[in-house]
Amino acid sequence: MLAMQRIPKLLRWIFSVVCIFLLVLTISRLIIFYKFNPPGRGLSISTFIMGLRFDARVVCIIGLVMLLLSAIPYINPFKNITARRFWNILLPMVFVTMVFALVIDFYHFDYLHQRLNAAILNYLQDAGISFTMMWQSYPLIKICIALIFLAVLARFAFGKLLAGYQMQDSFYKRKGILMYIISFLFFGIFIFGKIGQFPLRWSDAYTLNDDFESSLALNPFQSFLSSLNFRNSTYDIKKVRDCYPLIADYLGVTQPDISSLNYERNYSVTDTLKNKPNVVLVICESFSAYKSSMYNNPINTTPYFNELCKNGLFFNRCFAPAYGTARGVWAIITGNPDVESPKTASRNLNAVDQNTIINSFTGYSNFYFLGGNAAWANIRGVLANNIKKLKLYENGDYAAEKIDVWGISDKNLFLEANKVLKQQTNPFFAIIQTADNHRPYTIPAEDRAEFKTIQFSTDSLKRFGFGSNEEMNAFRYTDFCFQKYMEAAQKELYFKNTIFVFVGDHGIRYVGQLDYLPKSWTQKDLTCEHVPLLFYAPGIIKPQKNNDVCSQVDILPTIASLVKIPYTNNSLGRNLFDTASVNLSTTLSASDKFAFIIDHDLKTIGLASNKYYYLKNLITGKEDFVSITGNDPVPVTAETTSIKNYLQRLTDAYYETARYLLLNNKKKQ
Repeated sequence: MLAMQRIPKLLRWIFSVVCIFLLVLTISRLIIFYKFNPPGRGLSISTFIMGLRFDARVVCIIGLVMLLLSAIPYINPFKNITARRFWNILLPMVFVTMVFALVIDFYHFDYLHQRLNAAILNYLQDAGISFTMMWQSYPLIKICIALIFLAVLARFAFGKLLAGYQMQDSFYKRKGILMYIISFLFFGIFIFGKIGQFPLRWSDAYTLNDDFESSLALNPFQSFLSSLNFRNSTYDIKKVRDCYPLIADYLGVTQPDISSLNYERNYSVTDTLKNKPNVVLVICESFSAYKSSMYNNPINTTPYFNELCKNGLFFNRCFAPAYGTARGVWAIITGNPDVESPKTASRNLNAVDQNTIINSFTGYSNFYFLGGNAAWANIRGVLANNIKKLKLYENGDYAAEKIDVWGISDKNLFLEANKVLKQQTNPFFAIIQTADNHRPYTIPAEDRAEFKTIQFSTDSLKRFGFGSNEEMNAFRYTDFCFQKYMEAAQKELYFKNTIFVFVGDHGIRYVGQLDYLPKSWTQKDLTCEHVPLLFYAPGIIKPQKNNDVCSQVDILPTIASLVKIPYTNNSLGRNLFDTASVNLSTTLSASDKFAFIIDHDLKTIGLASNKYYYLKNLITGKEDFVSITGNDPVPVTAETTSIKNYLQRLTDAYYETARYLLLNNKKKQ
């Protein structure tokens, strides 16, 4: 008791209030658990602790605001006795507002099985209908009476609490200063929420690998504020249904159903492989096609990877659906383009539940390696929540030291991954995400003796697609890292039974003209999404150069077919080896491939075929139709007009379906 008396009255009062709010949030979480918990499941300690961490962020913000306001003598109730009137109004208001939000959160979870988020604001667009529905569904009068009662009770309780502390003895100011500083730091630490580069985010809840536990751990206030930027993320169901027949035909849906909007395609295999190949999928940072040796860049930046392409199955016209690493990872993992704008789909709390074909690899161990922190762009939530039994390795899990903001070097990332993979006795699906080919373009000191940087004139660099020698050498260093990894992997037993897949996360926009590509690639910004795609597995895959257009969304269905894994595909991705005929109803070949592209900066959507690129501006409606094989304008004929019209309809259908699937590609439980 004497120890407590040494703490300033103001701090004791603030922490008492904070504890009351924390208790209310905890009780709310327990109510949701006991009301909605699946049968036979106990309360997970890890879920409860994660929930406390989220709640602590909220209540510590309240505590910090109280501390800062009390720095004003007029508002400090221990320096100005009349200030208690202010606090006896403010605190009950905050308390009742919190309880009111928790009540809404409870019924929101009861209705949608989701914690409160900003999408609820969309109901205000039809306020009359929404209110009538609530009036007929919920005991609104009883809720209002209960809230009024709680307001009176809170006014009495908080008033009594403050009066009690005001009557206690004063504290020595000199010794209290340090405690105020400690309290300020205490609140700040819990508001940040974790030790590391990034604060505690909603995506951290999804490391619990269970949808109900993740939802239970979330705090409704944080989930609401985190989803504010996505409150208008939705789709036009009429447009989705209108375009369904076209997109179902394009995808080859065997049991089309416009009422349920069924996009599922079930793929079975007749000849399974007894010794299932491993899969190593490398997502290469900023691996822009035109900057590499495979596309005859005179600087010859990637000679080693060029040789790999000659000995593997190389798709030289692969496109990321959108620019940006988070969008590239999303497309590869989910099989759907990221059409969320202006922020990425990975940051959308309502879109975090996604099906991925990786889970069809039964009996496989799943790994994800990146040199930095997975909290970036909330990627951890996308990965941990959707890939079953995923072992995620990130900065802090390696022996190698961090070299810059992106974590350890790509070379060490590859070698650290190799150490883990060579120890596996079961087949594995591993993803390695590189980062060094990105500002600040760090070349580790440990590699500078072996990796020799080179210099070119500014004019030459610009003509060949680079802004600086640092950028160009970082691109070359990526090739060096590929070589170091493959040389190390070749020494291990897993190498001979592994399919290595390399793909760029996105390209880089080029302003100007490249002599070794048709003009449309730079004039229509195709370079922004154009990336290499390589399937490399000597003894398993025959070397071949494929000139068909393809997309990142096609990667997982294609890998599954190579490994002969049966799977269900609900995405827009297609198996690149599927020879099933598609009724295109146009002069396009039935074997023609397509790649959807959305440019979030220019506000355009488009579709590239093997010969043409159609694109449309979402704001102005302006259309373009160009050749991607030559520099001549597309002649206006009955044939090209038919092709353009088909690409226009398919582009719109693809876009509307992608918007729908972003929120409706949920994994099977």
